[in-house]
Amino acid sequence: MGKFQKKRGASTPEISTASLPDIIFMLLFFFMVVTVLRDSSLMVDLNVPQATELTKLEKKSLVNYLIVGKPNAAYRELYGTKPRLQLGDKFAELTEIPLFIEQHRQKVQERDRGQINSSLKVDGEVTMGIITDIKTQLRKSGQLKVNYSAKPEVQ
Repeated sequence: MGKFQKKRGASTPEISTASLPDIIFMLLFFFMVVTVLRDSSLMVDLNVPQATELTKLEKKSLVNYLIVGKPNAAYRELYGTKPRLQLGDKFAELTEIPLFIEQHRQKVQERDRGQINSSLKVDGEVTMGIITDIKTQLRKSGQLKVNYSAKPEVQ
């Protein structure tokens, strides 16, 4: 028969770190895929009015934003200081609203097209005449669900 040897100093084996870079890269790719980046950058100065009765919109993908305000400092030399309409990432004319609405409708699934909202983000110093013209263009394009963006009133 053979001799049995005693284990000297029973210790746990080292943990292998060979797969650690693979795990880190998988996490990195996961967060890169699921992160949603901002659709457009703000090209106008915007100070939305305050309100007391606010309702949060549920599905942000069904909302198209029409932003109205004076161009910010980077665009003031080119566009002046009169309030301008921003659709997505560019300044637009009022006549471009129906095309903008139709392009948004095409991106949305057919079953959700009746739930599309247009949200007006308007600077507090913009006159109501521009807003009326925008609402007329929205009506002509068949977009009847319109809301105004506001920030909560500070008490």
